[in-house]
Amino acid sequence: MPAPDPADPAGLSGPSAPGPAAPGAGPRSVERALDLLDAVADAGRPVGAKALARELGCALSTVYHLAGPLLARGHLVRTAGGYAPGPRVPALHRAHLRHHGLGASTGELLGLLRRATGAEAYHTAYRDGLITVVDTTAPVTDTAHPFAPGPEDRAHATAHGKALLAALPRARRRRYLADHGMARFTERTITGADRFEAEMATVRGQGYAVSLGEADLAHACLAVAVPDRGDGIVHALSVSLPTAEFARRQGAVRAALARAVPGFPALPES
Repeated sequence: MPAPDPADPAGLSGPSAPGPAAPGAGPRSVERALDLLDAVADAGRPVGAKALARELGCALSTVYHLAGPLLARGHLVRTAGGYAPGPRVPALHRAHLRHHGLGASTGELLGLLRRATGAEAYHTAYRDGLITVVDTTAPVTDTAHPFAPGPEDRAHATAHGKALLAALPRARRRRYLADHGMARFTERTITGADRFEAEMATVRGQGYAVSLGEADLAHACLAVAVPDRGDGIVHALSVSLPTAEFARRQGAVRAALARAVPGFPALPES
């Protein structure tokens, strides 16, 4: 490993472009590059190469090798404090929205829901066996917020996950739960298949889903599925608020969600 450079405390020096492929380069190298990108994205501030090497358990030279293509393609940028997400990242998010047949109007709808309820609002979607938090009104600086955009691995314990799963055929829902499991996050989490099916019947009967401290004891959430748009994707709108406030505010939140659903954008004309 190269000796530390006193003039480079963040560990940013190194080749500006990747060198020759290391032995065994291929899918594993792609996986390590994605690990690096995730580590930078999950950090609250720029991350130096030495810190990334420690987190990934690899040599400093490997970090430089992996970062080269990500820098060249704009997925990362190199700042005085370390590596940070690059300008290509917002474009990927916009592409994600386009592939879901969505656009700026969805963000505007979430903003209206946020103002109507005084609580953070979310758009989530089920597609091809995966549930994703697509967008939220929670500030990007609020790293402690429990429902950040990205893959949702607690669907069975969240209101938005329940709303989406309740809208699926039983066989597809069972397959999702078998693939992703039903981990216990709090003492309130439903982890049994039969009890969860009873919960699904309740969600379909009342037209909305509730999670009261099931994913995070401090937060409650309420969600409704959006009527089928014919795109093979199931969408949901939801709101989260402190668990202690749920009983007092749930009626107003439920009414605001009901008003918001008709405003969900239709599929664009082809």
